[in-house]
Amino acid sequence: MKIKKLNFLALALVFAFTGCAKNDKDAKVASNSNSSSKEAVVSSNENNKEDKIVRLTTTTSVNDSGLMDYLRDDFKKDTGLDMEIVSKGTGAAIEDAKAGNADVILVHSKDAEDKFIEEGYGLERKPFMHNFFVIVGPKDDPAGIKGKDAEEAFKLINEKNEKFVSRGDESGTHNKELKIWEKAVVDVDELSKKENYNSLGDGMGATLTFASENNAYTLTDLSTFLTMKNDLDLEVLVDQSDALKNVYSIIIVNPDKVKGTNQENAKKFQDWMLSDKASKLISEYGKKDYGQQLFFLGE
Repeated sequence: MKIKKLNFLALALVFAFTGCAKNDKDAKVASNSNSSSKEAVVSSNENNKEDKIVRLTTTTSVNDSGLMDYLRDDFKKDTGLDMEIVSKGTGAAIEDAKAGNADVILVHSKDAEDKFIEEGYGLERKPFMHNFFVIVGPKDDPAGIKGKDAEEAFKLINEKNEKFVSRGDESGTHNKELKIWEKAVVDVDELSKKENYNSLGDGMGATLTFASENNAYTLTDLSTFLTMKNDLDLEVLVDQSDALKNVYSIIIVNPDKVKGTNQENAKKFQDWMLSDKASKLISEYGKKDYGQQLFFLGE
């Protein structure tokens, strides 16, 4: 009898252990299933969030002027999309797009834009608005450039060895500056060796601040200058000549060349920016705060 009781107890223990193991296994399966479900929900939420964003890399001149923030709410209301904005010089913006960090770019350097498209990174170039570069400098204008055209102004600054500040960052503004020096028949390589020529490798805001603090001249887009004017000891000395026209374009990044971009959202951004509503908003921007239109439609 004792032996039978012992056998019975042993069997009971085996069944109990097996049952516990089965319950643990079932619990782990349930736990893994719940974990997978949670991960799927998180992944789905992340994908939904990404579907509602257009990644825009644009120039500092557009962003620093406040234009994109001004357009943001209307854009979202009409398209359901948020703008994720990074602002850089045109050269850096294009490199960002090549690396897959943008769905669409808004830039202002035609030669660089054409090359970007020729290399297959961008789809069609859509020029749609412009503003003007201006040459700003000390109010007493020691080089005597006020009222001159852009090329003559640069030539006078060089001849009189007055201080000039360059962005030096391969931006659209920097590329425009180089073209003006070329038309003024000034060798930029020789110019860059002079103490009066400062190449910062920085954005427009930093360049204007440096020029103001050092009693120097610089080339800037008018929009950024007006947004900073009250904090600067500079004035516009040369403006609105054909050589100073500044054209902006939208280019959708080619998804066949650059993986991970969202062409659909980029197209929605492009279509909205070219719409009548956006055109009207852009035409009005600046009038209230600065007393003048900052951006003009067309090339």
